Amino acid sequence: MNDSNEQLIRDVVERVLGQVKSGWGGRVPPQAGSSAAPPLTTQAALAPRGGNRFGQFTDVSEAVAAAGAAQKQLMKRSLAQRKIACDLIRRICIDQADRLGQMEFDETKIGRLEHKSDKLVVAGRATLGIEFLRSEVFSGDHGLTVQEFAPFGVIGAVTPVTHSLPTTANNSIAMISAGNAVVFNPHPGGKNIAAYGVKLFNQAIYEKIGIDNLIAVMVEPTLESAKELFGHPGVNLLAITGGPGVVSAALHSGKRAICAGPGNPPVVVDASADIENAARCIIEGAAYDNNLLCLAEKEIFVEAAVYEKFTAAMRSLTAFELSAQQMNALADKCLEVPAKGHAHARREWVGKGAVELGAAIGVNVPRGTELLFGPTSAEHPWVRVEQMMSAIPVVKAQDFEQAVVMAKQAEHGFKHTSILHSRLVDHMTHMGKEMDTALFIKNGPSVAGNGGGGEGYGSYSIACSTGEGICTPLTYTRTRRCTMVDNLRII
Repeated sequence: MNDSNEQLIRDVVERVLGQVKSGWGGRVPPQAGSSAAPPLTTQAALAPRGGNRFGQFTDVSEAVAAAGAAQKQLMKRSLAQRKIACDLIRRICIDQADRLGQMEFDETKIGRLEHKSDKLVVAGRATLGIEFLRSEVFSGDHGLTVQEFAPFGVIGAVTPVTHSLPTTANNSIAMISAGNAVVFNPHPGGKNIAAYGVKLFNQAIYEKIGIDNLIAVMVEPTLESAKELFGHPGVNLLAITGGPGVVSAALHSGKRAICAGPGNPPVVVDASADIENAARCIIEGAAYDNNLLCLAEKEIFVEAAVYEKFTAAMRSLTAFELSAQQMNALADKCLEVPAKGHAHARREWVGKGAVELGAAIGVNVPRGTELLFGPTSAEHPWVRVEQMMSAIPVVKAQDFEQAVVMAKQAEHGFKHTSILHSRLVDHMTHMGKEMDTALFIKNGPSVAGNGGGGEGYGSYSIACSTGEGICTPLTYTRTRRCTMVDNLRII
């Protein structure tokens, strides 16, 4: 062997050893401080030190740059280390669910306290991770092709006030599993719990694998910071969970956007249905977190033949019936119906419970009541508006076909979620085709369509506006193909 070849080999060996020592390929992760993570619940433990930001930013460009640097580090690590990062987020959500749920409830003041904690546990346990990633291989006479799902890089994300930290955690796990970093612009109504949670996640990840700012958050989010994030050249993908305004802005940004927009899910009860089961399921879905879920039952269309039986079944459970006049009075109190433009729920009533809503119109609703319901027309504001509070309208339909027509009108073409209670397969087929929604649930509560008691996985981002459906790690990837022509086959 001549001198030049020996020198070449030495250079290669030194380069490889240097990469291994620096953590290239994730074989030897750098350790920051002690291997034992410090407590995550004290302000002292959360204070940035040694130049670390733990994801807290007030400037969009700084946040994007820091997330970009973190993502480059992540891509030099193994899938096993991605899993470590995501498992740390899961652990925090599960172990600290009660405390973090209380903090979110105290800040947002909407929904039900017990469900704030529950949603964090669900985010920790049920969010899909690296196990959902896959590769595709094509092998034939002309060689070998491997098709893989690669990260976009830095994702710009918006989260809602209805479940601020659960969405942040759920998105972070899925996006990091796919190899991305993310910058969040949370809804201002839930900004503090979002920033606090992001700090916890980043500190744990840094202590374990030495990467900071994989998750960045705007601690003072505004419409201006969202607009800047949408247009930033360092952001390669947008992921939006919010109302029609922010979805529209994202879709007009010029970037690819994955948008989990609004819903107004109708539920149809036909004459063949198991009426008692239908009533139980509707209360379970519509009352969960005081109807804050975008997939929750928002209006009910009941075939006339079983209308009285259905309302009696609702009264026998944890629902309280209002009269038509009381439903009108509640609408006047809780809904904004402008002369022009779209009607909407008044912010101060979003996420309120049945007892509080009853008190607002002078009705003494028994404690323990989970849901108010009452008769309306198909054109009533209660039907047309995504109300997101514990009161649901019931519309009598002449027959099943009319019920589906009215349900389709109420859903507004959002293509989000629809629910049917029926024993007739023909009815299931007809409504499924007519509604054309991302989720179609039969004979169960709405939450079953998102992994909550039904088969399949779930997510706090359901991209009905752009068609991806329930988001997974693969949602946040792009396809890359590597081809070797006419060789590299062993058969």
